[in-house]
Amino acid sequence: MKYQSRGLAIAIFLLTACQPTKQPLANNSVVSAAHPLATKAGISILEQGGNAYDAAIATGFAIAVVEQTMNGLGGRLQAIIHHEDGKITGIDATTQAPLSYDPETATMETTGYPSIGVPGVVKGLMTIHEKYGSMDLATVMAPAIDYAENGYIMLPEAAKRHASVIEYIRKYEGSSQYFLNGDTTYVAGERLVQKDLANTLRKIAETKGEAFYTGEIAEKMVADIQANGGYVDMESLAAYEAKESRVLTGSYRGYDINTLFLPAFGAINLEMLNFMENYPLSEYSDADWGKVFFLANTIAYKDRRRQSEDGAVEEIISKEYAKQKADSVNALDLKAAAMAYSGGWASPDGHTTHFTVADKNGIVLAVTQTVGNTLGSKVATPGLGFVYAQTLGGYLGDMKAGDRAPSHISPTIVAKDGKPFLGLGAAGGSRIPTAIVQAISRVIDRGMNLPDALAAGRIQSIDTAMYIEMHEGTTWTQEDIDALESFGFKVYPVEEKARFGRIHAVHYDVENQNWTGAADPDWEGTSDGVEKE
Repeated sequence: MKYQSRGLAIAIFLLTACQPTKQPLANNSVVSAAHPLATKAGISILEQGGNAYDAAIATGFAIAVVEQTMNGLGGRLQAIIHHEDGKITGIDATTQAPLSYDPETATMETTGYPSIGVPGVVKGLMTIHEKYGSMDLATVMAPAIDYAENGYIMLPEAAKRHASVIEYIRKYEGSSQYFLNGDTTYVAGERLVQKDLANTLRKIAETKGEAFYTGEIAEKMVADIQANGGYVDMESLAAYEAKESRVLTGSYRGYDINTLFLPAFGAINLEMLNFMENYPLSEYSDADWGKVFFLANTIAYKDRRRQSEDGAVEEIISKEYAKQKADSVNALDLKAAAMAYSGGWASPDGHTTHFTVADKNGIVLAVTQTVGNTLGSKVATPGLGFVYAQTLGGYLGDMKAGDRAPSHISPTIVAKDGKPFLGLGAAGGSRIPTAIVQAISRVIDRGMNLPDALAAGRIQSIDTAMYIEMHEGTTWTQEDIDALESFGFKVYPVEEKARFGRIHAVHYDVENQNWTGAADPDWEGTSDGVEKE
């Protein structure tokens, strides 16, 4: 028996030794996020040997601390993941109407306690950790806890956002406690310390999120919300789960486009790209490219409300449907085509945050987190330190008990020959899908590198008018505007920054086997990388 065991061991060794070693996809790993400290948190985990899942958890919790105007523990999350084996999955952790919610008797307010739904960010990040994480939770949450415990320096644009909602902050005890520095909000350069938020994060780490949904944190949330006219209850918190999203897959000029179905708006991304595929955009001038995108935007946004209808999504994302739409507008002059599909709308408010992480093994996570408009519901519970998203009261449309309302969030992964090529998503409310599609097209059709694709000026269709991004650093010229106006529709140049979505993305360079990360130049975020050992 001893000789047999020894022989078996030798055979196993030889068989293993003969197996080809799996080569990493890239020479580096990258993080791109909307705040430098969030990027730093993800990079620190990669430097400690963590994978992209670990880095995404660290980034998600960190940005929930340092960019509370845009997202937080009380908010919602949508994520799309490219796994090492090439499989694409999604996570739906959006906010939800409580199980006992009755819209007939509810107070219809889009801010304040009645607007608060069941939060999903914590459950979403916990799900990533439970399913895929390789490091312990305390380690990956350590940067976020440090930022909350010891504070961080307020950035200029973040300070402006806090100041813009000061009257709401003053209205609520917890919000005043956490976001006022004396009689005013924190100004750029001041340090914001959040001890209560640090304690909340520690309890989440210690209990793997259970305290947030069934324990001490949950009890404090419910007591405060219900005492002030809100609807979240213990049953709804305990029942909440992060669901597996339905991944929608299409193609664009030989690339696979992977994005998420409702409550994300990925179908609209696919519809726009399908329409644009009918035109040889690599041969077009900038103005002609803009004309085609404008029509794609106008047509697809007309279909947003159809997504939930039975069987509608299959039609919306089909190549045949896009060809029919292209043929219909080709038969009209451009002004008539725009009029035929008018009715698109776009909120003037830009909100939300997005980050993307990719590692050397080809794991990519594109994650969008939000609380709604600036500081969401504007409410923070005393003792907990975070704001809640606005969800109810009509903010995300009509909702009934247990509903998860749809939003324009649509993180997307582009793949080529089974390997990730682009990972991206955006902030900016109704401008999220249009920002994503323009970036994809500029990389694939216009041959731009990723930083240039994010810096180029964007377009947004609102009814029959074209709004065009023209602040310093963008690429549109007066000649472009003249050409676009000559097509027959009204063009409105917009010089304000950050009004056309903010993208944080990664791009894989096949030739050099490197990831490039890029942060939207209109925001205060960064991208950084770690070389392979």
